[in-house]
Amino acid sequence: ERAPRQIRLAPRPLPRRVPVSTLQRPFPSLLMAAARPALPSSPTSLLLARSISAPDLAARRPRRWLVAAAGVPAVAGALAASASTPAASMLLRDGGATLLVTAGAYSLVRAFDALTERRLVQQSLSRKVVHVLSGVFFMASWPLFSNSTSARFFAAVVPFLNCVRLLTYGLGFYSDEALVKSVTREGKREELLRGPLYYVIVLLIIVLVFWRDSPIGIVSLSMMSGGDGFADIVGRRFGSLKLPFNKKKSWVGSAAMFISGFLLSALMLSYFSWLGYIHVSWDQALGKLVLVALAATVVECIPVTDVVDDNISVPLATMLVAFLLFGNTAN
Repeated sequence: ERAPRQIRLAPRPLPRRVPVSTLQRPFPSLLMAAARPALPSSPTSLLLARSISAPDLAARRPRRWLVAAAGVPAVAGALAASASTPAASMLLRDGGATLLVTAGAYSLVRAFDALTERRLVQQSLSRKVVHVLSGVFFMASWPLFSNSTSARFFAAVVPFLNCVRLLTYGLGFYSDEALVKSVTREGKREELLRGPLYYVIVLLIIVLVFWRDSPIGIVSLSMMSGGDGFADIVGRRFGSLKLPFNKKKSWVGSAAMFISGFLLSALMLSYFSWLGYIHVSWDQALGKLVLVALAATVVECIPVTDVVDDNISVPLATMLVAFLLFGNTAN
């Protein structure tokens, strides 16, 4: 018998060992990949292990976009739901109204600053026009605020910021000649700390104490802004015949005080009554408005301006008489 043929295979040469330090220098990523443990089979691990074919990628991509597209309305709906809650919507409304009214008040003053600086409007006329318009516009803006209990505090931010502004310029921390000329009598910086400052403080008190559902605050602000403002404008232009007990006041100016204060008070009471904030019985309210306007006119005529400013005496007298006649209602 022939013995089976034995085939001897030559051993394969072992690969030459390369020091680890050599691998780390030129090929650190290879070494980290070799040391990384095998990941379980999953879509993510497949992305790491092999490249995805074009059909695979096309099949996967729509799912990803569907998930993203479904998430956008969900987030938008959550935001809309949070903003639609009563507290959040009232907060947004009051904050927006505060910004709008503050910007309007600032723009009004800056507009007359520019007109006075260019000598298109006399300084005395500019001061009183700002006096009238700022009070009327501020009072007319109250319905912009919500019905929340904090709405009056948001509205009070407007006169409070004006207080800070007048104190800043009146005390000399900053200088604004156009502002001084447009709201003062003689163009002196120190005057900002008297009449204009008293005016915005009264606005602040009326907002916080009375607000828009009390005829006392509405009538008091109407008498201070409209009545006192028009008395000065008309009196300076046509007031040649002076009062016998006060040579600084005229009969025409006092008549303008009474008529404009009465008309503006009736107009603002009608405005807030139409919006539903107060109820007015005109058969009684008109007679009471005549008495309030008369009391405010008499106080404005008294020669006490060197002791008490008109922006303090007129609203205080109006508040007292209106409280005695109206109480908390406009009946």
